[in-house]
Amino acid sequence: MRYLILSDLHGNWDALAAVLRRVRRKRFDATLVLGDLVGYGAAPNQVIEAIRRLSGPVWIVRGNHDKVVAGLESGETFNAAALAAAHWTANRLTAANRRFLRELPEGPLGIDERVAICHGSPLDEDQYLLSSLDALEIFTYFTGPQVVFFGHTHLPSILAHGPEGLEVALLTGASGVIRLRPGWRYLLNPGAVGQPRDRNPLAAYMIYEGDAGLVRWFRIPYPVERAQERIRRAGLPASLADRLAVGA
Repeated sequence: MRYLILSDLHGNWDALAAVLRRVRRKRFDATLVLGDLVGYGAAPNQVIEAIRRLSGPVWIVRGNHDKVVAGLESGETFNAAALAAAHWTANRLTAANRRFLRELPEGPLGIDERVAICHGSPLDEDQYLLSSLDALEIFTYFTGPQVVFFGHTHLPSILAHGPEGLEVALLTGASGVIRLRPGWRYLLNPGAVGQPRDRNPLAAYMIYEGDAGLVRWFRIPYPVERAQERIRRAGLPASLADRLAVGA
């Protein structure tokens, strides 16, 4: 099986369009979307509709911004800029797109015998996986498949556990390959399509090649200034536009 993995699109149509153009000639058995289609960015309807139009099977779990925009949660834990963006988004979504968000399932979601997806953690969809302690808790208590793809932190990363212990690392560079090892379990974050936070403004995504036991990660440029201008024209907090240029 060959999967395209996208996470944290955050209403950034310009970034998503660049990713979809880059992979348009590739064949995938399914697309896996790890949540937060909306929030922060100023093109939420375009992003949702593009995901809904993707060919082939598409598996999606909800993110915390999706829940707030859909009215499933209040957003009381959000900072002021995030909450302002959530309210702005909720007021501009079409009825069909709001219903689409509301009906997204909670993770973890099993895709096949080797792969599951979630937004935060397979133990808690809103948990941020940032440390070796977070990883160890999951590897101890979650008895799922070998590979779990997660998002939420916006940081391309690998957390792995096997006979030689625990490995935790950020994924850097324009691209790279992870060779999955027998007897090891993996938590893999592709990074964010729409709002990277690793001091790299390039849009991020992954491709999983199950038969070969490979995961490839990619960073690609997109017209950041266009996404920034959308945010500014919408009257959203200026910080949401500024951070895109520095990947923060």
